[in-house]
Amino acid sequence: MAQVTATTQRTFEAPAEQVTAALADYETVRPQILTENYGDYRVEPDKRVHWTLQATKKRVRDQLVTVEVDRDRIVERDANSSMVTTWTVASEGTNRSTVTVETTWNGAGGIGGFFEKTFAPKGLARIHDGVLANLDTVVRG
Repeated sequence: MAQVTATTQRTFEAPAEQVTAALADYETVRPQILTENYGDYRVEPDKRVHWTLQATKKRVRDQLVTVEVDRDRIVERDANSSMVTTWTVASEGTNRSTVTVETTWNGAGGIGGFFEKTFAPKGLARIHDGVLANLDTVVRG
């Protein structure tokens, strides 16, 4: 199995603290910014977060995520797979910040793994681009 990585980035006209707080708000903000690729979203009583992620018509992941929030970094670890998504917020000055989203997982082997490593990162980056665009709308108010 080869490790697969998908990365995307967006700059916001908002302070890093505001962007981080919005990203870390799994109760109110996250449901607003998720794209149509996400379904069955809920925060569990133990504070883990559940959703289904439909990457393609045939590819749906049922995820139960443990969230770790640091000052400028949010790490989501899926209990049902090897998938880990890290949201890093970097200050670019008083009212500007950049969010980098990196997701890694252990991909399939063989020819299926080749196609997964080739195409899945682009699809997941597109999904995360949509989430970041929605986040931009929220932080701009």
